[in-house]
Amino acid sequence: MAIVGIEDFYKALDGKRRIASNGAEYWMGRDIQEILGYETWQRFEDTIERAMKACESIGENPEQWFSGIAKPIISGRGGKQLRRDFFLSRLACYLVAMNGDSAKPEVAWAQAYFAVKTRQQEQEDQLTEDEKRLMLRERVRNANKYLNSAAKRAGVVRYGLFHDAGYRGLYGMSLKSIKQRKKLPPDRRLVGLC
Repeated sequence: MAIVGIEDFYKALDGKRRIASNGAEYWMGRDIQEILGYETWQRFEDTIERAMKACESIGENPEQWFSGIAKPIISGRGGKQLRRDFFLSRLACYLVAMNGDSAKPEVAWAQAYFAVKTRQQEQEDQLTEDEKRLMLRERVRNANKYLNSAAKRAGVVRYGLFHDAGYRGLYGMSLKSIKQRKKLPPDRRLVGLC
């Protein structure tokens, strides 16, 4: 995907975001190196090192936000080599962007991206439990619209069976069985019970 503008950049960066088992988001350094406009790992690793120093200077332990790893790769002759990479938290990525080469438009876009995302997270953290539940319901509703649209494009015509198969895959039982187990009336919708 050629990055030609800020929207493409945001899509590319969102596409490389991963979610850990504890729900925390992170990016891999080598995944975002090119997105941030760095042609070589060495130059990008220098930026990561500066970001780690900045992290330390604000009183944070860099090891909590930047986690270095060595991935084994197979070289051209079949030998194994270790290739350095980093797990980067949102804060780590923000600090990488702040310490990046400001002549690169991608770095400026990254600064804006992480500033906006951090502000959105701060606002979400201030919501009451009811507001969080309403926001989650809206996300589920939008995800279901997207799922139905994709199913339609794929040729699904019996949506009831399609969704029931999803419940069976997720919960190991049909929608009818879930409602019986939760003691819900048959006509009650399951969506919105978050």
